[in-house]
Amino acid sequence: MAGGLRRAEFECRPRWLPGSYGAGLQVADTRIGRIGGLICGENTNPLARYTLIAQGEQIHNSSWPALWPTRRPAGGGNFNNVAANRLRAGAHSFEAKAFGIVCAGYMDDDMRDFLVQRDPAAAAVLDGSPRAASMFVDPTGAAIGDTLSDEEGIAYAQFDLNRCVEPKQFHDVVGYYNRFDVFSLNVNRVRHEPVSWTTPAPVVSPTTEDAAPVVEAASLAESR
Repeated sequence: MAGGLRRAEFECRPRWLPGSYGAGLQVADTRIGRIGGLICGENTNPLARYTLIAQGEQIHNSSWPALWPTRRPAGGGNFNNVAANRLRAGAHSFEAKAFGIVCAGYMDDDMRDFLVQRDPAAAAVLDGSPRAASMFVDPTGAAIGDTLSDEEGIAYAQFDLNRCVEPKQFHDVVGYYNRFDVFSLNVNRVRHEPVSWTTPAPVVSPTTEDAAPVVEAASLAESR
């Protein structure tokens, strides 16, 4: 993973909750550009996104689940993850003046059947919920390249990183378009441990050699 908050959710929580989230908020400087990334709803966290933008992120990778049902489809008003993911990816690329890779998971028939075998009532939810989409956005937030939805495959797009420069002349949220005299952000990269220990310092008794000069000095003072 190039960089990310590594927010723990659902079954991931027991493993990642004690971790160092801030340590993952780093942009990787690669031969094809400066790459950062966030997982799912982390892309809605403006402070996490700003941290990556401030490191000169040029390519942002956002990863998403294959579907995200928030209500039973029959009742309407379900979460439209395609629209929401597209909106968040476009907003970040527009603010960062960076290219965006929207990478969504894919639920194949085997995965769907496995879940339905465990709970037959899940069929209506899985079959009625919209599938996420994989796509690309440019530094203006516009969609470019291929789009994949509800199918497994490889999508392609061309990134010209020179296109990240001119938009920053219009808005640079980590440069002249910010007010560093008003706003500041501190990111804690210290790894957290589940327990810390406070142990009293041992009491060390003076040795005979250490005590001897004191006795001699006292004796000399008394003789005087």
